[in-house]
Amino acid sequence: MICWAVLCVTLAAGLVPFRPPRNVVTWLGNQDGVRFGHYGTIFSPGTFQMPGAPEKASSSLEIWLKPGRLTGSSTLLAFSTPENPSQFSLQRYFSDLVLIRGEESDLHATPWVGIHNVFRRIEPVFLTVTSSPHQTAIYVNGVLAGTFPQVRLGHDFTGQLVLGTSPVMGQVWSGDFRGLAIYPRELTPLQVLSHYQTWTAQGRPELSPDEPVSALYLFNERAGSVVHDAVPTRIDLYIPSRYSLLHQAFLEPFWKEYKPSRRYVKDIFINIAGLIPLGFVFCGFWSRVHPIKRAALATVALGFAVSLTIEVLQSQLPTRDSGTTDLITNTFGTFLGVVLYRSKIAAALLAKIY
Repeated sequence: MICWAVLCVTLAAGLVPFRPPRNVVTWLGNQDGVRFGHYGTIFSPGTFQMPGAPEKASSSLEIWLKPGRLTGSSTLLAFSTPENPSQFSLQRYFSDLVLIRGEESDLHATPWVGIHNVFRRIEPVFLTVTSSPHQTAIYVNGVLAGTFPQVRLGHDFTGQLVLGTSPVMGQVWSGDFRGLAIYPRELTPLQVLSHYQTWTAQGRPELSPDEPVSALYLFNERAGSVVHDAVPTRIDLYIPSRYSLLHQAFLEPFWKEYKPSRRYVKDIFINIAGLIPLGFVFCGFWSRVHPIKRAALATVALGFAVSLTIEVLQSQLPTRDSGTTDLITNTFGTFLGVVLYRSKIAAALLAKIY
């Protein structure tokens, strides 16, 4: 009974909450825009394309938003493809704005750049990222914040568009989205300033006839599950009822999971400690109650099988991460449980019980 109880608790702890949570995206109601809660996402069922060769392509992105919190990190927006799920993303790291390109997009390009203190307060911010074949520039509220000659976005604004979360992990954004536009060209400083002024004053950018736009989302529906594209391309955005990820990782390699952070180290210790009871009680069961050959090896194999089951099922839960780091730490935790059972201290305690 103790073995079954420990096994059930271990499985339950690894699979809570057992199903994807409700997608917390709500319309602002009294104004244009949507609000992302604790778990929220919007994505495009269709895919975006950029004209021209990748090495000559120009593109721009405008986002009008308001952060809901200023701690931790979150993904504001991302473009994802099946070949390169983490192709491009805009992220908030505490008060900083970070532009990250996927590993496979350009091995010779700078993988990330950023601007400090963009999100210093919880207030609306208008961001513009514009790129030519020679450089990328980032504007904040119509003012140039930084240029990066070594970064060329090219066709990074292609594939499926994801708002409010990462396409591959639960790195969720909390706050409001009020506007989004994608352009198949580089914007000039005067155009950036004009769009900022007209969009924040009128609720939409004032575009001249010679200004092509790939997509324009005004978030003015105020109801429903669809954010309509205001240009003829009609790549609408969809608000699902349940939170989900486009390309959730399946048994991600441990070297890709590594993060130099306290949370990463904390998770390692939790995963090791979590399987020690399973190793202890099952080694005891197969050693004393129902003796079998190589009880220790069988117990460690069981710990690995339980961990593999959890990781496989976690790949279907967007709030959990499926990776090989947990396989290693869980199996090691089971081994420590076996060692603990066979220690002199445990033997003395068990002798008193029996």
